[in-house]
Amino acid sequence: MKQQDHSFLSPESVDEASRVFKALADPTRIKILYLLSQEECSVNHITEVLEMTQSAVSHQLSFLRNLRLVKYRREGNTFYYTYDDEHVITVLHQVLKHIKC
Repeated sequence: MKQQDHSFLSPESVDEASRVFKALADPTRIKILYLLSQEECSVNHITEVLEMTQSAVSHQLSFLRNLRLVKYRREGNTFYYTYDDEHVITVLHQVLKHIKC
């Protein structure tokens, strides 16, 4: 019987995957990512849509930015955010589609 070759995840890959799933485990971050998957948004627009404080939104955006899940551009004094990882957005949409079944 032929022995199978197994490939294992590196500890770094496991840690990174865990951080991404942690990001997706938070309801507020899910809302932000979903909103950003629909349109580029200013911080003020996100606060209005999600009915959150600017401080709370900025904190979550910082968390997502550190994981490279969102990115921003600056126009004057306004920061506009959008998602930065198509794969994570695809996973989010697949999960949302799954729970609607």
